[in-house]
Amino acid sequence: MASQKGGSSPPQSGGEVARAKPETERGALPSRRSPEKIARARELRRGDNMAEAVLWNELKAKRLGGHKFVRQMPLGPYFADFACRGAKLVVELDGSQHAESCYDQVRDEFMRGEGYSVLRFWNFDALKQTTVVCETILAALDGRLAEDTASVDMRFVMAKPSRGESGS
Repeated sequence: MASQKGGSSPPQSGGEVARAKPETERGALPSRRSPEKIARARELRRGDNMAEAVLWNELKAKRLGGHKFVRQMPLGPYFADFACRGAKLVVELDGSQHAESCYDQVRDEFMRGEGYSVLRFWNFDALKQTTVVCETILAALDGRLAEDTASVDMRFVMAKPSRGESGS
């Protein structure tokens, strides 16, 4: 077997897989976001709590109904925990510090104004009732949640209708 001198990837050991740098770091594409927002999103992804890690395992790689999700997506001045751009759905996981949070209500209204519906769950539910959380996310993606809904364990806020749509 010939050795690979001068290759672009470092030698691998112990089953490691080399990951390519994002195109924005290689200079192949100009970034649509500021370097500060990119750095902050990466920092937030590294700091995922256990509930976010568990839910991300269900959402990544189009595992949930073939829908593509991203983590810590910048949306105006905020970062969405998870977002499905195609369906314009944001999924947020909240700890107890978010109970009755005015900040979250302002955030939700901003995201609605950007055309995103927002679905919020408690961290505890994402950890202990992952299947139910995923089924609820699918219901929102499939249009089965069609109005603002609030319960003890989740809240769904529909996107504001865009101009030209009827808002009944």
